[in-house]
Amino acid sequence: MTDTNPDNGASNPVPQGAQPPAGPHFRVLTQYVRDFSFENPKAPESLRFEGKPQIDMGVEMNAQGRADGLFEIDLKLSVKAASGDQPMFQIELLYGGLFQIGGVEEKDIEKMLLIECPRYLFPFARQIIATATSDGGFYPPFLLEPLDFAAIYAARKAQQNGAPAHPAGPGPGLN
Repeated sequence: MTDTNPDNGASNPVPQGAQPPAGPHFRVLTQYVRDFSFENPKAPESLRFEGKPQIDMGVEMNAQGRADGLFEIDLKLSVKAASGDQPMFQIELLYGGLFQIGGVEEKDIEKMLLIECPRYLFPFARQIIATATSDGGFYPPFLLEPLDFAAIYAARKAQQNGAPAHPAGPGPGLN
């Protein structure tokens, strides 16, 4: 237990008498599954396949400020797997987090929200997808490759500015 009141977290993030952290900082206050869907429409036939499935994956990130000074981040991951023309599984996960950010210049907040915050959420979302595919009967479970959120952010900014988006190497694009 601490001497600080958890209700004061948003308005008074630093205990009385303590110095605020120097430089940029953020805290993950909570994480949650906002929406989740797993479909295995051809089971058990989809569990018996040869070769490597074709994977179609999408990644979306959204950030929203709140009246209490906190930020909500949504990381949406969509995965469709097929073997030939037969669907194997489809997953949609909307995983969120509530963040407190301080000591960051106004011009850098968007990068924190759309690069650093999703980077902290991703391992937990990855585990949910791996567990769902394992529970769905797929062995080995589907493991998402690490995502380069900085490259995704840069591609998104280029697309918004009308420039052609350059691929960020292997991995998903933006939806």
